Amino acid sequence: MEISDVEIWVLEAPGGYGSPKGAEEAYGIKYLAVVRVTTDVGITGYADVETQPHVAHAIVEAPSEGATPGFQGLKHVLIGEDPFEVERLWQKMYMASVYYGRRGAAIQVISGIDIALWDIMGKAVQKPIYKLLGGGYHDKVRAYASTLFRPEPSAIEEACKRYIDQGFTAVKFGWGTFGEDPDRDISLVEATRRALGDKNDLLVDTGWYVHRTPKEAIALVRRLEPFRPFFVEELLHPEDYDGYAQLATAVDTLIACGEQESTIWGFRTLLERGKVDVVQPDISRCGGFTVARKIVHMAELYDRLCIPHSWTSDFLTAASLHLNAFMRRSVFLEFNVTAGPLSRALCRNPIAMRDGYVEVPQAPGLGVEVDEAALKKYRVK
Repeated sequence: MEISDVEIWVLEAPGGYGSPKGAEEAYGIKYLAVVRVTTDVGITGYADVETQPHVAHAIVEAPSEGATPGFQGLKHVLIGEDPFEVERLWQKMYMASVYYGRRGAAIQVISGIDIALWDIMGKAVQKPIYKLLGGGYHDKVRAYASTLFRPEPSAIEEACKRYIDQGFTAVKFGWGTFGEDPDRDISLVEATRRALGDKNDLLVDTGWYVHRTPKEAIALVRRLEPFRPFFVEELLHPEDYDGYAQLATAVDTLIACGEQESTIWGFRTLLERGKVDVVQPDISRCGGFTVARKIVHMAELYDRLCIPHSWTSDFLTAASLHLNAFMRRSVFLEFNVTAGPLSRALCRNPIAMRDGYVEVPQAPGLGVEVDEAALKKYRVK
């Protein structure tokens, strides 16, 4: 079996990303990059990538023939290769893009291609990906509803009631209006705890786009601690490793970070120098399954929690379920509850939460059935 084509499909939703004005659900993503890798035997692998999709398209389609090594397009360095050789192909893609990549969009595209290759391998041997990773410790994973902060406490309480009625036992609010008014931030988290009660878990994403010094982050976490957040996420710039170390050692609440991080050496720096309690690899950004499984092992070695970031569509949700199944200790699945069509409309068997848990797909590969008609409906490039 050989790779015959690698494509990036750019999808566009009719609405637009934005913070909710009230208790209504956030819309979600406007654009999405979908990776499609085909083989000469008719097996096709899919993935999505949380990146700028038009840039991702250029990274795949850029010419390779005659290009200087390190400046090549990824499509052309993969055609004719064996999709089972994921470790070698990861290195080949990395070196093909090393002068314009190493991090950022190039690694994100490599991540999506890598996921699609694992999808192909699973389909070829008729096994779900978690079995190829080496084990299935879990057949279902506890989910938290992942959404944006609402602007007022009353809207937060109304939204929480809806999530509880749907069966969620944990909710994470992030970004949105958080960071605009420190006192209102605390009132929003207080309202969340009040609405969730004592038995359900509360998670907080403060949004690193708000500039904070380490001492300001410490003060914020201490103000949040009475409301018992399971973790507080991304208080500082992703590369402020020394700041994270200062923060994590100063508070009792778990500090989470890593959705913006990539490569195994990036996560080693986050763990060793940043000393965070929870790493959050996004499989579509960190390097795909080939890197994510190493991050799981590294988190176990350092005795830290690993809770994957998963915000886009059912492709990434399925991938995160397989990674969670592979972990000896699985804590949470991030479950995107936004209302836009790109989150749940791309597969014929949309992933669903029941009684607080999401079942790990058991079909071959990612275990989701792609809705080609939906992809074509939203495809613009």
